[in-house]
Parts: sequence; C-alpha cells; structure tokens
Amino acid sequence: MTYTIVALQQGEREWLDWRCQGIGASDAPTIMGENPWKTPEELLSEKCGGKREGPNAAMIRGTALEPLARKQFEAKVGIQVDPACLQSVEYEWLRASVDGLARNGNTVVEIKCGESVYRKASIYRKVPDYYYGQLQHILAVTDLPVIDFYCYLPDKPDIHLQIARNDHYIIRLLETESLFWEQVLEKKKLIG
Repeated sequence: MTYTIVALQQGEREWLDWRCQGIGASDAPTIMGENPWKTPEELLSEKCGGKREGPNAAMIRGTALEPLARKQFEAKVGIQVDPACLQSVEYEWLRASVDGLARNGNTVVEIKCGESVYRKASIYRKVPDYYYGQLQHILAVTDLPVIDFYCYLPDKPDIHLQIARNDHYIIRLLETESLFWEQVLEKKKLIG
C-alpha cells in the first residue's frame, strides 16, 4: 500500500488543519499553474497561515449533492465507495481527500456536481484542464492505473469518464509539488 487512510471527517476543523499540513489533490492544479482562479503565490500564503478562501455557493451546492452523486455512481458501477483521507507513505506532505474509494482500494472516484464542469465534460467528453492535476495527484497517492471522474447534476444524464494515469505528468507533478512544499516550510520558518 502506498498510502495510509487517516481517520478524519471531511469538512471538520481537524481535516482543514491536516490539509494545511501537506499538499492535497485540489492544490495540484494551482501548483502546476493550471488553476485560472488561484496563483501558486496565493496558495503559498494560505499554507503559511494566510487567509483561506471560504466555500462559495457552487462549492456548498456541490458538497450537498455529493452523497447522492456517490450513490448514483455506486449503482452505475456496482461498487461501494466511501469518502477517505489518504496520506502517502513515501512523501508525508502528499495527501488526498477523495470523494470515493472502494473498500479494496482498487477504485477511486472524483465527483463533480457543478454546472460549468458538467457542461464542459458533456460537450468535450473530457476532463477540464483545470482538474487534470487534481486527478493525477490522486493517482500519485493511490498508485492506481485509472481514476473515475463522475459528473452529476439532478435531472441530467450523468457523465462518467475514466482517466488513465500519466506517469510523465506525475513525475513532473511530484517534483513541482516537492519544491512548492520546500517553499512552504522555508516561509513558515521565516514567519516563526
């Protein structure tokens, strides 16, 4: 096993603290320069105790829809998955809060319930570029060959894509994230 499961409840204060003590999957697109809404400098400030962004209306709606989306995914694929907090054995800072992990660890799913991502995934039948790093980060943590990407909106057909592991990208991702984490540690030392 390349990771341990950390007993935390997603959304709770301890979970938020744990996320700040490492690099999570949702941080990956920012670190890789693929997030159009946040810069690596802004993320660095957040990781060093700066103001964190609160959830916006779309995030709150997505969180509310996620349990229903997970049930729909389970019915579609015939596998039960549970939310889980994963931490790499090799890199202490490498973490992922996954939307669903099969009990045997062979399937991992990232669920999206936003209208914009749904529209883009349905039109182009691919994951929007700003989520690619997040998915590859999860594959780096789990060491799985594929991740399920599941878009759900009530009263619309679901979108289920399987995204293959990209080892070349993951090598670059881990190098970039490692350098970023060194910056976090250096800045925290300076702050005291």
